[in-house]
Amino acid sequence: MLQAILLAAAALLTSFLFRKLRYIRYKQYQDIPQLPTSLLWGHLKIMGEFMSNGIPDRHLDKIFEEMWIAIGRPPVMFVDLRPLTPPMLLVSTHEVAEQVSKPSKRFPLSPTKSPTLTFMAPIIGMTSIIGKEHLWTLLPLILEKTIPFTRYLDQFADSGEVFSMEKLTSNLTFDIIGAAIMDYDLHTQEIDRSKQGELTRMFGELLRLYSDDKNNLPWWLNPRLAYKRRQLGRRIDNLVRNIIRQQFAEAKAQPRISSSTFTKDAKTILTLSFQETDTLTPEALTETSDQVRTFFFGGHDSLNSLLQWIFYELSRTPRALKAVRNELDSILGPETGPAIICARLLQHGNDVFPKMRYIKAMIKESLRLHPPASTVRLTAPGSGFTLHTPADGKDYSVDGLMMYSCQFIIQRDPAVFGDTADVWVPERWLGEAGKGIPATSWRPYERGPRNCIGQELANLESRVIIAIIARKYDFVKVGLGETVVDEKGRPELDNNGQFVVAKPLYNVSAQYYFF
Repeated sequence: MLQAILLAAAALLTSFLFRKLRYIRYKQYQDIPQLPTSLLWGHLKIMGEFMSNGIPDRHLDKIFEEMWIAIGRPPVMFVDLRPLTPPMLLVSTHEVAEQVSKPSKRFPLSPTKSPTLTFMAPIIGMTSIIGKEHLWTLLPLILEKTIPFTRYLDQFADSGEVFSMEKLTSNLTFDIIGAAIMDYDLHTQEIDRSKQGELTRMFGELLRLYSDDKNNLPWWLNPRLAYKRRQLGRRIDNLVRNIIRQQFAEAKAQPRISSSTFTKDAKTILTLSFQETDTLTPEALTETSDQVRTFFFGGHDSLNSLLQWIFYELSRTPRALKAVRNELDSILGPETGPAIICARLLQHGNDVFPKMRYIKAMIKESLRLHPPASTVRLTAPGSGFTLHTPADGKDYSVDGLMMYSCQFIIQRDPAVFGDTADVWVPERWLGEAGKGIPATSWRPYERGPRNCIGQELANLESRVIIAIIARKYDFVKVGLGETVVDEKGRPELDNNGQFVVAKPLYNVSAQYYFF
């Protein structure tokens, strides 16, 4: 009798689970455009097929783009990767992305960031934001950290040795972030790792643990890796907290003297935050440590990516390189020595930077074509959150969905950027041409209340580095993305005024080669 009851209960449970599975796979979001789904695997199986039919290490955004194209480029696309991640809505147009990022009565600061990003907690902590607005007092620290970078470039230029631009720019940007946040010398640009700071070495080791898992799978699929990340994250957190405690004590005892050789009163983000509190409570210490680590990761990674793409695009676009150099000649004079440029930027920065119009357009175009990241938002079931797609006039309930505004797709929309949507054209942002581009279609730092408030710092850093580097050095790409030359060693220009390359350069999933 008992056995029959158990069998009946098992049958009922199986039937319930089967109906539930059919509902969430086939019914729950059936009105949203999507590829054919599988009862057991959702879209995991078909996504795996797309991944295997192309360059193996291409970025996930490229795979999403291929899936999106396969179903006719809809304004939104449903992607079901359960149980690995919550169900996701891929947003592919700037009009819909703006609805996701703007505030509303229910969401005064716009929908919250997705909690799936907690896998990054060992790096950035659990209370992270992206910085505070603070610029001009950081300029001396940025200038000082750029000098060692130019010395390495000089060495490679003299020797003719092939080198990794990624490693140099990564070390540079991490060093800048350490100075800008804490006026703390991380010694990241030391070639000899034994001379690098402890924080540099540990952070590099932690980032390599993320590079080992390029798909960022759930922790329960690789608990050993997740444990190693947490342990190393705690060690980094303890080290950062000790630095914060020490600098807080110094700031309250007497005004802190900057270590910068350019000025003695540079105000870092950390010292500014100390002005707002008299007591370093445990809660304040935790939040401050999380913000510092967020700056280390986000501030260095996005600028590192931007610089690499800028120097690459300049190396294969002669008209742009000429325009940048002419602009710098006109506002800085003919001298190209790093020390002279640093002195002029420090003395006349308020007047110089607004005149860098072509450089600003070049930075903006690089961020359009090669955005360093995208945003993921989430609304809870029952919130009543809907999105309207102007292209087809439909409304979609997106309760319980991760909303992924894919900048890689949004910022390459031919409806906005025309036939050159996939081409690097800085001139599109100048004069009347730039006025015709909708503001909502450019969103590498996202928009709305939850946008990246560190974006102006990144723009300042990039302009400083370009001003010092662009006129003194010519970069030549080797390997993937290198220029094709004829039998006389002459490159050939394509129809867009760029050198023809043997194989196009492309983004890959997150990898960290620095330190």
